[in-house]
Amino acid sequence: MMNIQGQLLLHEGVYEMANHSEDIITYFQKLDRSFFMDELKEFAYMDEAIPIGYEQTISQPSLVLEMTLALDLQPEAKVLEIGTGSGFQTALLAAFSKTVYTIERIAELHERAKERLDEAGFTNIHFKLDDGSTGWDEHAPYDRIMVTAAAAQVPIELVEQLAIGGRMIIPVGTPLHQELLLLEKEEDGDIETTVLDEVRFVPLKGKYE
Repeated sequence: MMNIQGQLLLHEGVYEMANHSEDIITYFQKLDRSFFMDELKEFAYMDEAIPIGYEQTISQPSLVLEMTLALDLQPEAKVLEIGTGSGFQTALLAAFSKTVYTIERIAELHERAKERLDEAGFTNIHFKLDDGSTGWDEHAPYDRIMVTAAAAQVPIELVEQLAIGGRMIIPVGTPLHQELLLLEKEEDGDIETTVLDEVRFVPLKGKYE
């Protein structure tokens, strides 16, 4: 795992890197997961979701990587993240896109993630404390949208805020059965949906619980 100084150096040079899957994988493998945890740091190496308080978790690392790769990040992309949480996923998004807008509904998590990511040297992340289930219309459209909590159905507001040619990753379903979906908006505005995996996320609070 890399220390915070190493993380900063890698972030500063990331825009000069070819945006290939292997670059994301390399960055991910060096990203210190424990930096994004206040407690239970001794379990950071485990490929499991770990509680971070407030009935939330820092997601399973392999799943974070799977979702990031499926999003197909691009250097000039504007990304919306629903559910900042610990900031672990946010860091990965910000390292491989131009701008990230991230929303968190829990004040304590929002403030702590902002502190961490500011300390890590990220300057391309915009934070909002709010119900993220209806997105952040002010800065739409977004080239990519990442949702890190499970909605009962795909929020129409997020679909509307997705740019033509854009991609959205979102878990959808009940606490007993959830599917990880990839939504792609085609030139005519139609949505192509692909089921990527069966998953288990904390529920998306707000309009689409």
